[in-house]
Amino acid sequence: MLAEISRAIEKRDRMRGHGERVTAFAEAVAIRLGWGEEKLDELRFAAPLHDIGKVSVPAAILSKRAPLTPEERLEVQAHPVAGARLIDGIRSAVTALPYVLHHHERWDGGGYPHGLKGREIPVEARVLAVADAFDAMTSPRPYRRSFTIERALEEVGRCAGTQFDPQVAAAFLEVWSRGVLGDLPAAAAF
Repeated sequence: MLAEISRAIEKRDRMRGHGERVTAFAEAVAIRLGWGEEKLDELRFAAPLHDIGKVSVPAAILSKRAPLTPEERLEVQAHPVAGARLIDGIRSAVTALPYVLHHHERWDGGGYPHGLKGREIPVEARVLAVADAFDAMTSPRPYRRSFTIERALEEVGRCAGTQFDPQVAAAFLEVWSRGVLGDLPAAAAF
């Protein structure tokens, strides 16, 4: 049921395949970081659900072609908390909470919803943050064209230590350079 809700949100948000790509990117990074099979299974379940809270964001905001107003931005920024509320209490989804709630936290503390900083951010969310941002950058949005793969990779490197955990960003760039991620379809190709 949760997976169906997540797919419906992607369709509404015009981000088809986002959850699958983010999961694949995050899994490759997690393997590089040495995660065990149990933790990888958790990631495979939780990562596709990370944006489930967007069900609470009006479709007009998600598909808006112009920059968001400050009020609209706050509505979008509420989606991690809304998602956590949706899955809270579902015993089988408890491991998804850090992915859903904290995937927009930033290494420097400037993220949301709680402004967590550095290692305060669960490692699951730190891995997902890089994967999610890379797919968002390489995916066309109603308000902008997609970045080239090269520009998105540069951005991951540039944001290591500010937006992203530097170790996770380095692992992402390493697995990409080894070709592990290059075989995965980027949204820009669609």
